[in-house]
Amino acid sequence: MKILFLLENYYPFIGGAEVLFKQLCDGLAAGGHSVTVVTSLLPGTPERETSNGVEIVRIKTPYRASRYWFTFLAVPHAFRLAKGADIIQTTTYNGAFPAWLASKLRRRKCLITVHEIIGEGWKDMQRMNRFMAALHRFLEWLIVALPFDRYVSVSQFTAGRLEKYGIRPERISVVYNGVDNELFNPAAADGKAVRQKLGLKDEFVYLYFGRPGIAKGLEYLIKAVPAIASILPGSKMLLILGKEPADGYKKILDLIAALKVGQHILRIDPVPRGELPGHIAAADCVVVPSVSEGFGFSAAEACAMDRPVVASRVASLPEVVSGKFVLVEPGNAAALAEGVIKAHRKEFNVSEKKAFSWRGCVDNYDKIYRQVLSNSAGGDKR
Repeated sequence: MKILFLLENYYPFIGGAEVLFKQLCDGLAAGGHSVTVVTSLLPGTPERETSNGVEIVRIKTPYRASRYWFTFLAVPHAFRLAKGADIIQTTTYNGAFPAWLASKLRRRKCLITVHEIIGEGWKDMQRMNRFMAALHRFLEWLIVALPFDRYVSVSQFTAGRLEKYGIRPERISVVYNGVDNELFNPAAADGKAVRQKLGLKDEFVYLYFGRPGIAKGLEYLIKAVPAIASILPGSKMLLILGKEPADGYKKILDLIAALKVGQHILRIDPVPRGELPGHIAAADCVVVPSVSEGFGFSAAEACAMDRPVVASRVASLPEVVSGKFVLVEPGNAAALAEGVIKAHRKEFNVSEKKAFSWRGCVDNYDKIYRQVLSNSAGGDKR
């Protein structure tokens, strides 16, 4: 099978969607499929290369300019490469239109992976004015309204949101993302060594790791720090913070300075992925304060590491968390503070540990591709 991926970002770009598609493309290539990825050119990456059997074609776009450049600049590449493809795969948001257009012009089947549908929630996003919130909501609807042959949802929650947008259930397949269970193995991680390296002694440590994305809710966690410190004066927030998006990164640093909570936060740059399990193991709990989440890699990885998780009771997170966890109201600093304090007191919810497998994820995508290709039914795609 020849599969063409249209993805705005791909490895080495860091993000949950990029983890998914790196694992998926590598897994499909290892299974004997021909896999080509069209993506954005990042600084320091070649325009063309083959990695783990995956052919990668990177398009020059104005770096740090609007993300929407990829939507338009990818069209000729998509049209050219779709000719030799059996099926086209894309994802939300900016690769969706060129993938769909190429599929129609070349008469190829096209699938879209939908990570999340924010919908009305755009208006509640901090750092976004009302006009931009309305624009993003409209563009989200516009993308989902394109008649793809199949919609792959990364959670049951997102599948339900797709149905509310008018997508018929038979056009939706739920495939959970995976977790690298060999890497995120609690028995192999040395949290004590990481604590020693970072100068953390007997402090209660609560960890946030990830990007300062607009839906990640990190602002609320920073605002919760004073309340946490007043009850747990020896506590420390370990903040492993990506620097993209740059505006979000700056605003988080500005907020830390404005609230004068720097002494309660140990901020470090992102660590190599192989070192991340040790940092998770070094924490007494992991906090996932998202206001929207399609899957929630940080929650799933923390649970795989047997770390207690404090997470927002929103979107897919209740589906993903397991083991020891505390769910709190989203977008609420006081609730997050209370959740961290409950974690310190060991006042958890406890459930059977959930397992997410990359092998199962790749196999499910493979099965869906074969089903779509074997389905000769035409007509309305909605």
